[in-house]
Amino acid sequence: MGKLKKIFLLVAGVALSAFAQEPQNVEDVAFSKAYIGIEGGEIYPFGDLIDAVYNTYYGGFNFRYSYWENVDGVVMFHYAYFEPRPDAVPYDGVHQASGKLGFDWHFPMIHPVSLGGGFACNWTRADLDDGVNKDSIYNKLGGTLTDNETEFGWYARLNLMILNLENYRVGVNMMWEEIWTLPKRSDMLYVGLYIERKLW
Repeated sequence: MGKLKKIFLLVAGVALSAFAQEPQNVEDVAFSKAYIGIEGGEIYPFGDLIDAVYNTYYGGFNFRYSYWENVDGVVMFHYAYFEPRPDAVPYDGVHQASGKLGFDWHFPMIHPVSLGGGFACNWTRADLDDGVNKDSIYNKLGGTLTDNETEFGWYARLNLMILNLENYRVGVNMMWEEIWTLPKRSDMLYVGLYIERKLW
């Protein structure tokens, strides 16, 4: 079993133990707080992706809400545009839209730090000139991206809050994502800065 899978299982175990400790008044916690936020940063490809695309920037938004005591539900959406390395793939770039759904668990003793994990879904599409014949590159490396592709996977993240005001939060998000593409997995590291606004 790889190191990343062990880390994911550890995060999942901690989260499940947190879920098992139900607060005394659940109705006073669930959805008692909600935040909307924006996030931007850089994506670092790993594995075979290093040879195919360059690092790139991403941007997006998130919605976070209280669920259990010390546990938040999280919904995220990010967009990125990957530029391929020369001679690696037969297109100009790749559009990627990524949606994520999961939970964050706050350490009670060090509340600014939280661990999270959940499911990811990525939609990708190659950026091609209008005059390119899609059939001629379909069987080349990455050629299937000439059509839309949707892949699923998981993510784990470390969230560090830097500033916590009455209605605003600022922090750093470091997230590892693994998408279950075949025949090999696609791994990426996200490092970004976020700003959240309290809704209620």
